[in-house]
Amino acid sequence: MNSKRIISFLPSATELIYELGAQKKLFGVTHECNYPKAATSKPRVIESVFEPENMSSQEIDEKICSLLERGEDIYKLVVENVSNAKPDLIISQEICEVCSAYTNQVKNAINILDEKPEIYSMSPHDLQGILKCVEDIAEKIDEVQRGIEIVSSLNLRINKIKNVEIKNRPRVLGIEWIKPFFTSGHWVPEMIEFSGGINMITKTGEHSRKMDIEEIENVDPDVIILMPCGFDVKRTVSEYEKYLKNDSKWNQLSAVKDKKVFAVDANSFFSKPSIRVVGGIEILAKILHPEIFTDFEVPNNSFLKI
Repeated sequence: MNSKRIISFLPSATELIYELGAQKKLFGVTHECNYPKAATSKPRVIESVFEPENMSSQEIDEKICSLLERGEDIYKLVVENVSNAKPDLIISQEICEVCSAYTNQVKNAINILDEKPEIYSMSPHDLQGILKCVEDIAEKIDEVQRGIEIVSSLNLRINKIKNVEIKNRPRVLGIEWIKPFFTSGHWVPEMIEFSGGINMITKTGEHSRKMDIEEIENVDPDVIILMPCGFDVKRTVSEYEKYLKNDSKWNQLSAVKDKKVFAVDANSFFSKPSIRVVGGIEILAKILHPEIFTDFEVPNNSFLKI
């Protein structure tokens, strides 16, 4: 099927559609689709029912838990924009409980549309899965050649790092939420391994999950990467100062004593199954082995040593 009118329920899909040069086919995006900048001018088909931008990780966690417990939606559908979009393809995802709240909205969207669209659900759990989604979506929207070019260029960048022989690999813990602590799952363990680290606690493809400080103390990583889902560096540093800076148990960890704690721009390079995770691998390589990857250019404000 060659789709002419697409709604994206997923920032990473929106990003990809622009990368494929097919943005003219995009008739609806979510409130979180802010990259590239041009995506913010597309009609929004999804809004959040609360304003997470000014909330701490603890406040967001409590708000989402209470909404889910009450069986209420985290997002709401902008019905008028969905009707106007008249999509023949909706791209959504089924990866995490919070993001899969979109699934309800996809059902609502289908209910209000007279012409029923095709639904493509992205559910990658590792890097190969992300690349496979690129190929699938490229095919669905009739941009196969461009899809092949993108995947091939991403593989080159991944292999440039992955194939470097690294003798001293630090033990690395990625933390996906700070209050409460969550492990980083899905593709992040693989990103850490590819960039020359030994990933602690989780395995590639596993969902992220809650963990406590004792679990972190038990593995006592050499390096800690703070990557709260959807946060940039500045917001992550403010979380660190609020919750961790004066925490006595946290301050006993080797990585903290050795000043090997880093905040990264998770929203751009880690949280989403987007092609920019390859940039995330480059950032990790630069953090873990600056002496080996000296010539690597990474975006400004993409990471900070705390």
